[in-house]
Amino acid sequence: MNNKTRNGKARRRAVAAQAEPEIAVRPVAKPAALKKRHYGVRNSFILMVVLPVVLASIYLWSFAADQYASTTGFTVRQEESGGASGLMTGLAAITGGSGGAADTDVLYEFIRSQEMVEIVDQRLDINAVYSRHWDTDPLFALWPDATIEEKLRYWQRMVRISYDQGTGLIELRVLAFTAAEAQQIAREIVTESQRMINSLNKVVREDTMSYALADLDDSLVRLKQARQELVKFRTNTQIVDPAADIQGRMGVVNSLQQQLAQALIEHDLIAAIATQDNDPRLEQAARQIDVIRTRIESERETFVQTGAEADGRDYPTLIAEFENLSVEKEFAEKTYSLALAAVDLARSSAARQSRYLTAYVSPTLAQTAEFPQRIMLTVLIGLFMLLTWAILVLVYYSVRDRR
Repeated sequence: MNNKTRNGKARRRAVAAQAEPEIAVRPVAKPAALKKRHYGVRNSFILMVVLPVVLASIYLWSFAADQYASTTGFTVRQEESGGASGLMTGLAAITGGSGGAADTDVLYEFIRSQEMVEIVDQRLDINAVYSRHWDTDPLFALWPDATIEEKLRYWQRMVRISYDQGTGLIELRVLAFTAAEAQQIAREIVTESQRMINSLNKVVREDTMSYALADLDDSLVRLKQARQELVKFRTNTQIVDPAADIQGRMGVVNSLQQQLAQALIEHDLIAAIATQDNDPRLEQAARQIDVIRTRIESERETFVQTGAEADGRDYPTLIAEFENLSVEKEFAEKTYSLALAAVDLARSSAARQSRYLTAYVSPTLAQTAEFPQRIMLTVLIGLFMLLTWAILVLVYYSVRDRR
């Protein structure tokens, strides 16, 4: 190739090099390496997640004592029958007696109360039952010198209550370090619950009886007062029964009306046969007619206005007052009869139990320690610590990116 050809190629390369821009190429990145913040995240994960889970697992499987569960279930039943028992149920409702649902609510609170803890403590010694593993298992055991408030909080942990207000069923799960002790505590709870229901029965019976006797006394006082008012009315008016008295007066008026009609007829007959106007028989007949008419008017006036024997009150007022007194007396007698019946029913049901505790599951005796639930507790602790660690890491990076 001659020099002319080589020079042409070199010139074309120079022109092409001038036309194309130069592209800057960065150096190849170095291999990725962990930085200080990455070590911090890793170490925090170990401290906040791995280490607590390991420690919890060691404690649960090496130090936590086995716990046995005794299960029992019961409900409060109310006597359901007709006749006297049904009426007594109504009387109990009127006097404030509680039904089965209210009794179950009371029983639920009683099992969780300090009184129940004190009763079981006196019989079984809660410290002896729940404090024996304090040296090796302080998280699940009771402190040996625990106060009654601390015992109550521990009791509510170990005695777990499931209560369905719709059906009124109560289910208990009692935990203890031995199966026999768990069953014994469950039995004591059932016994004390039965005693509580019996005391509620006693209160209801006493209240029902006292209210029935009080109603009987009130109705007796009312009946006596009604009778006294009626006797007072009869004494003042000298009338035993205004209705009978007015019938008698009406009989007198009717008799006088008949006599008047007969006297008028006799007068007309005498006037027809008399020859003189001043015939003595006419005068006698006329006087008889006037006397009868006067007597009739007098009797009629007594229907409107009476004399001194009725305190000057008219007959309609007397009749209205007598009817009011009679109605009051009749009502008082009926009220007294009902009060007597209520007292008799209260006495007849005093020895009968209207509410009773029904155990549909007797306290069971466990054969296997189901608590503490080690796997579940370990998983829950791990999830909780993992969520806590993740939230803290997100907060850290959020604050770091804002700088």
